[in-house]
Amino acid sequence: MNRAQRERFMKILTSWRQELLNESSRTVHSLQDETINHPDPTDRASQETEMSIELRNRDRERRLIRKIEESIARLEIGSYGFCISCGVPINIERLEARPTATLCLDCKEWDERRERRGV
Repeated sequence: MNRAQRERFMKILTSWRQELLNESSRTVHSLQDETINHPDPTDRASQETEMSIELRNRDRERRLIRKIEESIARLEIGSYGFCISCGVPINIERLEARPTATLCLDCKEWDERRERRGV
């Protein structure tokens, strides 16, 4: 991976992280503003369901932010773009599709087959 590609991925990852952090901040403010206690049980249940879904989405995004930060750290030390399992370079197209990828395609396929077998 050349310098321009590293800079490009750094830009992609940092802007993605910032976007997720901004969305998370909006959600916190939204949840604080929407703590209305509806007298109707159906309205209250709907609100609680919506909040639950929103919190689950934020939890997924929190884990994604962690992966993004790990990818940024790997970029900074020069190990980004290399498979953590076998050490070969990860295909640029794979990184384009999934900038947080840590496994080459072969290792990822092997890992998924192993998961399906329950190992």
